[in-house]
Amino acid sequence: MIIDGTGHILGRVASVAAKRALLGEKVDIVNCEKMLITGRKKFLEQHFRERKDRGHPYDGPFYPKMPDRIVRRTIRGMLPYKQERGRSAYKRVMCYVGVPHSLKDQAMVMVDGASGSKLKTSNFLELRRVSAFLGKKV
Repeated sequence: MIIDGTGHILGRVASVAAKRALLGEKVDIVNCEKMLITGRKKFLEQHFRERKDRGHPYDGPFYPKMPDRIVRRTIRGMLPYKQERGRSAYKRVMCYVGVPHSLKDQAMVMVDGASGSKLKTSNFLELRRVSAFLGKKV
């Protein structure tokens, strides 16, 4: 299953991807930098700053800055990754910035109910903006 993340809400796509991975499907998510995170800008900046600054600079825990890694980390939170079935499901999930050449010609799925066009609020950020806030050049 290949999911196109353009204009989709991160949490809704992540929950679908986690469920499919637990069922044994291989899940690829492309265009992760174009996914949306809902919430006020000030709150989101504070939330991600706290996550980035948590822990020790050398010992961790480390929080990713790249959009594809943030999506993968979000999916990991929805899996029982400390158990064998969760670890194997996590290995079946791959996230990409843009569309890789190997997946370019294949059919991509749009997740029902995850489209950002149905949002009734303007309080959201693209994942590339969050990544730039964290210090990554995308």
